[in-house]
Amino acid sequence: MIENKLKKNAKKVDKFLINFLKKQKKSLLLNPMKYGIISGGKKIRSTIILDTGKIFKLREKNLIHICAAVECIHSYSLIHDDLPCMDNDSMRRGKPSTHKKYGESTAVLAGNSLLTLAFEIISDKKNLLSSKQKNEIINLLANFSGHTGIAGGQELDLKFENERKRFSQIVDMQRKKTGKLFNFCLQSVVIIAKKNEKDKKDFANLGEEVGLLFQLADDFLDLKGSTKRAGKPIKKDRKKGKSTLINLLGYKKSFNYADKLQKKILLKLEKHGKNAKDLTDTIQFILSRKF
Repeated sequence: MIENKLKKNAKKVDKFLINFLKKQKKSLLLNPMKYGIISGGKKIRSTIILDTGKIFKLREKNLIHICAAVECIHSYSLIHDDLPCMDNDSMRRGKPSTHKKYGESTAVLAGNSLLTLAFEIISDKKNLLSSKQKNEIINLLANFSGHTGIAGGQELDLKFENERKRFSQIVDMQRKKTGKLFNFCLQSVVIIAKKNEKDKKDFANLGEEVGLLFQLADDFLDLKGSTKRAGKPIKKDRKKGKSTLINLLGYKKSFNYADKLQKKILLKLEKHGKNAKDLTDTIQFILSRKF
């Protein structure tokens, strides 16, 4: 069952992060960092990495550092997104947002620390990748975390509030805000598998499509999900005037677009045969998920 797989993978990544943080020098930010990243969320990006690794028959121990780094980046972005100066959300992953628990300034610094921790994890000497692979992966993650990726997408998301944007503008914003990190999840695995540039490009594009599908599913949950299952407030996109495909096209047309996108992704995975079964199962879960 997909939910059991997600929980199992999340526990593996949490265990790695707990052990990694134990070895850090003590600081006042360690507890808010742990609060923001441990024991919460689906960690679906880690599952995407591990599933993609199965396509290339890679061992989990060669992927766990990448999983942990991705979760650091994702959690940092959520901590910052929840701040009053951004989306002003008081609840995340079924508990008070980091700034509600520890204060705004501490939340900013904890988010910053998780961002930098991601690169420390990738460059760690226990990460068995070659220096060339580490450098390529670090460069990729840096590009996708900053103004050309997550941060730039969040800026557009905020600037687009209460404005009627075109379809292409909304998709571009969501590809940056959500798609770029999924691009990294798939492309980094291809780098580890030592595949060619064409494979990198193919999986990079596939990753952005998966990310866009995930964002669409998130928007559907905001409209029709439950706070208890989602672990965060719902029906907030319309209140805040967010530019989403739902607000532009309506629910039915947006869902049809997402359904076609999912079929397109699954069709691309067919050529990888049974090795892609786990990734296929996860992709199918994304659009049907209730949390």
